[in-house]
Formats: sequence, C-alpha cells, structure tokens
Amino acid sequence: QVQLVESGGGLVQAGDSLIVSCAASGATLSRFAMGWFRQAPGKEREFVAGISRSGSSRYYADSVKGRFTISRDNAKNTGYLQMNNLKPEDTAAYFCAAAAASYSGTVFDTDDSYSYWGQGTQVSISS
Repeated sequence: QVQLVESGGGLVQAGDSLIVSCAASGATLSRFAMGWFRQAPGKEREFVAGISRSGSSRYYADSVKGRFTISRDNAKNTGYLQMNNLKPEDTAAYFCAAAAASYSGTVFDTDDSYSYWGQGTQVSISS
C-alpha cells in the first residue's frame, strides 16, 4: 500500500513558476511509475505528465510540454512537478499517482492505470 501526499501548491501570477512535490510512504517508490493529473472546476481530470520507475522515460500532455518538467528522487521517495511560465488555464487541483510497473521504462498516461492517489494540492494562477 502506498500513501501519497502532495505539497507546494499555491496562488501565483501568470508567468511565474511553482514546484509541487509528492511524498510517498508505505512502499519503495522505485517500484512504481508516477504520474501527475489535474482537475479544474467543472472539468474532468486530465493527464499532465508521467515518469517511469527509473526516471529514464517521461511523457507530457501537449498543453504543458516545454513548460512543465516531471522528475523523481527515489532515494527520497519523492516525485516532483516543476511548472514554469504558468498560465491561468493551468489553475486546477493537482494530483500525483503511482502505478506498479514491471518494466522500469514504462510510463502510463491514463488515470485507470494508476492504483494510488494523493489528496491533491491546489494551484491557482492569476492573470
């Protein structure tokens, strides 16, 4: 069983940067692929970025490609999402998720691939 706790959300201005973290406990994070999703009010949850167990493979939604960077530190059991050049349309609750993966290079980009979820952290961008 993996417990995930996000932190680092907040209110920033358009063009600013923000990093959100995902601390894992209850299991060794290196056994899991990780992903970040977001959900804006009135909208469905959407994939943002995913990273393989080893960190060697990463995949991004087109809407954040070139602005967001997903990373992980398996020694610290923590994942990160660095967000640059934030836009008002990035406003959402951001969730991290973990999925058991047999292959170290697998990246998942659908929410039904993930078994473990954090409670979310709010990111709000003012124009």
